[in-house]
Amino acid sequence: MNNQANIINTHFSLSDSEIEQFHRQGHIGPFDLYEPAEMEQNLRALRPKLLNTKKAVYRQDKALSGVTNLANYDRHLDVDFLAQHITRPEIVGRLVSLLGPNVLCWRTEFFPKYPGDEGTDWHQADNFSNVAGSKHPQIVWPEDSEFGGTITVWTAFTEATIENGCLQFIPGSHKSMNYDESKVMDYNENQINNVEKNGVRRGFFGYDYRQLQIDPDWSPDESQAQSMVMRQGQFIIFWSTLMHASHEHQGLSDEMRLGFAARYLPTQVRVYPYSDSLREFGGEASLEKFGCVLVAGRDEYHHNRFVQQTANGTPFVAPR
Repeated sequence: MNNQANIINTHFSLSDSEIEQFHRQGHIGPFDLYEPAEMEQNLRALRPKLLNTKKAVYRQDKALSGVTNLANYDRHLDVDFLAQHITRPEIVGRLVSLLGPNVLCWRTEFFPKYPGDEGTDWHQADNFSNVAGSKHPQIVWPEDSEFGGTITVWTAFTEATIENGCLQFIPGSHKSMNYDESKVMDYNENQINNVEKNGVRRGFFGYDYRQLQIDPDWSPDESQAQSMVMRQGQFIIFWSTLMHASHEHQGLSDEMRLGFAARYLPTQVRVYPYSDSLREFGGEASLEKFGCVLVAGRDEYHHNRFVQQTANGTPFVAPR
């Protein structure tokens, strides 16, 4: 199966100029994946499946305060369409060009933005310890690596416009970190949709990302920001260390904006090496049923846990 995948993926490899562009600006795209009508049909079929969390790896549990905040994580591990989405050759072929032949997907998340929701504040993520309530990194690159972070593939499950909250990037900002992830941010759900910065409604899902700034007097140069308008069914690729944010949903329509982010790494990177639970955004859930998904090549390092694939391509997660 891997040989077939490699043949297919070659068709979607990035050119040398595209690779150079990605390394220079920290992002590339958007690329077409689904036609809008096709994506809309997929979304209608997907919605009832997302509401059923019985097979989700982070099930809702009253004993875990706030766990509903994690209910939209890693649904590729129990929903067929999402399992197939993260392995699409249009995505994986381009990732192989950037990460090498052996690639895993370690996390997926939904990012809904409803009418009236604030914009997401500017942020960068290197090892993802910043929202975990501890100083334990969630991903660890080898010590001799030139960089860290993860590659995010953000797919517009609905249209993404300036009016409904599309992404914003500051090109070239991925080469240095403006935030210290060894610090711990304070979570306060009362801050959600209740923060204004420099006259703009921006927050970070109950956190104040400014708590992580290396220089407390620094602020992003928003004059360099670019808005990533995307039609429904397109995807864009970017480093998590790229300064990124989103516009607020101005409420000009009653439709939410929905993005689906899948995060990828080369297999030599360790995932959750120091954790047996996931603590984020006021919630906590066990990692007992978590596993990475190998989307290209092979695992030659054997330090990450991988899920098994069923006959229809859906990952099956066996208990520890």
